[in-house]
Amino acid sequence: MSQFKRRDFLKTTAGATAGAAAGGGALFAPDAHAQWSNQPEKGAKLRVLRWKRFVQGDEDAWMKNTKAFTEKTGIEVRVDSEGWEDVRPKAAVAANVGSGPDIIISTFEDAFQYPDKLVDVTDLANYLGKKYGGWYPAAEAYGKAPKGWIAIPMGAAGNCIVYRESHMKAAGFNEFPKDLAGFLKLCQGLKEKGTPAGFALGNATGDGNSWTHWLVWAHGGKMVDKKGNVTINSPETVAALEYAKQLYATFAPGTLSWLDPNNNKAFLDGQVSLTANGISVYYAAKTSSDPKVKEMAADIQHANYPVGPVGRPTELNLVFPMMIFKYSKYPKAAKEYLRFMMEKEQYEPWQQAAIGYVTQPLRAYESNPIWTVDPKHTPYRDAMKVMQPSGYDGPMGYASAATMADFIMVNMVAEAASGQRTPKEAAERAEKRAQRYYKV
Repeated sequence: MSQFKRRDFLKTTAGATAGAAAGGGALFAPDAHAQWSNQPEKGAKLRVLRWKRFVQGDEDAWMKNTKAFTEKTGIEVRVDSEGWEDVRPKAAVAANVGSGPDIIISTFEDAFQYPDKLVDVTDLANYLGKKYGGWYPAAEAYGKAPKGWIAIPMGAAGNCIVYRESHMKAAGFNEFPKDLAGFLKLCQGLKEKGTPAGFALGNATGDGNSWTHWLVWAHGGKMVDKKGNVTINSPETVAALEYAKQLYATFAPGTLSWLDPNNNKAFLDGQVSLTANGISVYYAAKTSSDPKVKEMAADIQHANYPVGPVGRPTELNLVFPMMIFKYSKYPKAAKEYLRFMMEKEQYEPWQQAAIGYVTQPLRAYESNPIWTVDPKHTPYRDAMKVMQPSGYDGPMGYASAATMADFIMVNMVAEAASGQRTPKEAAERAEKRAQRYYKV
């Protein structure tokens, strides 16, 4: 799997700009010639398991689109929702026992833990890619195995720095810092003012994984090299963990046990003024029935993660693979459901209802007005375009999926930041844990 770097992003966008300037602009435009042929099974019924919404508009629009699918096709669809931490093990059990929901929408590279148990969706991926300007490299990395596509990426929950603008200014900053030194100084200033930062350091599937991977990658550390050799115990990783210790000293109490909902609550309760999160905090503030919380929305700002010594973005965002299991009696109906949900008529209104909580995996949806109707939405727009896959810098597969599922990166940062282990000891322990999966 090739590394997706900023230069790739610049080449892609430069080509798009050139095409538009030449009067084409067709790269991101829907392709009317894209062909799809699929006849669902007669009497089909579907069960779908997906993660529980963090933004109410997401769930409302998803269910509205599901109802429209049933009305159009006559295929009954039951949708169940579970927390991120619960969907992953349930998907693994379903794969192993050969029974469960027809479609499971899980997280990260779960599809690569049991690729032989999943329906090949190459035809659907090719159709959507052709029609909607192509898949981002990260989306392809999460959906495509060596023999073909095994999942359709729904998109990713973009993760940005969420902060109170007035508190940032009170700490002595007129603009959000773009480098790690400035970021640390900001967090230290917030701590001094009694408005601290706070980042999830528990086994938080989204927020914990996103910011800890960013931090290690920003310093040049990585779990494995391109061949899959474990390289996490490195000077670059130790440097990242030394930085994490300084950053942790600015945190509000309790972050070692925070899961994905905790920093949302802490921010909206006024316990922290800066965290790493999706757009859900802003959404909750805007739609709150509490006047004090609603008033906070005007003060909330978003920023992309600072760039570290490697000199380029090193973001990780929570990708949602939509998987059809081979035990399903209705694989064609399942493909039809996924196609319907990914088409522009359903996908863009769904994104809008969730104010961009899920960032698109297909280039055409960059033009969705949701990304510009409010400038606070824009930092989330390119989450899938610029992110690195969680298996970076090695091949996506069972080992990378298992390493993520075991929270090795999160635990390493938590141990070093809190002083449970020295940075070197934490890196050594992470190395040993990762080697159990990446067997040479």
